[in-house]
Amino acid sequence: MDIATAVQMVAIMAFAMTGVIAISSRGIDLFSACVLGTITALGGGTIRDIILGVPVFWSIDLNYIWAALAASLLAFIGKPLLDRQHLFRLMLYLDGFGAALFAVQASNKVWDLEFGIPAAPVILGVVTAIGGGLIRDVLAGHPTLLMNRDLYAIPVLLGCVLYVLSLAWIPEYRPISGALSIALIFGFRSAVIHWRLSVPHWLMTKPKDDSRA
Repeated sequence: MDIATAVQMVAIMAFAMTGVIAISSRGIDLFSACVLGTITALGGGTIRDIILGVPVFWSIDLNYIWAALAASLLAFIGKPLLDRQHLFRLMLYLDGFGAALFAVQASNKVWDLEFGIPAAPVILGVVTAIGGGLIRDVLAGHPTLLMNRDLYAIPVLLGCVLYVLSLAWIPEYRPISGALSIALIFGFRSAVIHWRLSVPHWLMTKPKDDSRA
């Protein structure tokens, strides 16, 4: 296994573990944890490849499945330990790095396939990073990432836009622009986690007061 694949596996495992921890507060069994953790880790990339009409990435290398399942099982068994604040925050940072890595890789893949340029590389980059979490939340009956104040999708969107613009205008610097885009997403997410940033109230609509009905 080369370094790039090893980094991807670590990111997959971080996705799966944070996915299990995020929905475990309501109480889940082992089977549910493995299913939802695996969906969190692999769902976004699966949606991307189905839209692109290419073989789904984990069907080519089943190690992605085994890594996601192992991480889900580990999160289920080790939840009392992972609930500790410093360890959970570490998982959030790893999750942020995974989102950055997979978003830029997805944008790069879509660009190389010349699919829906320039919009699709951005859209599918975001879908790859957050799609699994959205599916997990829907299945678990939780508010999705798009329905709360967490700054998760916005950093990914900004990084994908930056990367696609660099591919269009300075393609000869692709490795550098890719690294910078990953750093932008991860840096933004790290700031969100460290300072607990969220979408300002003035950028959100007020919920309807049903008591007046």
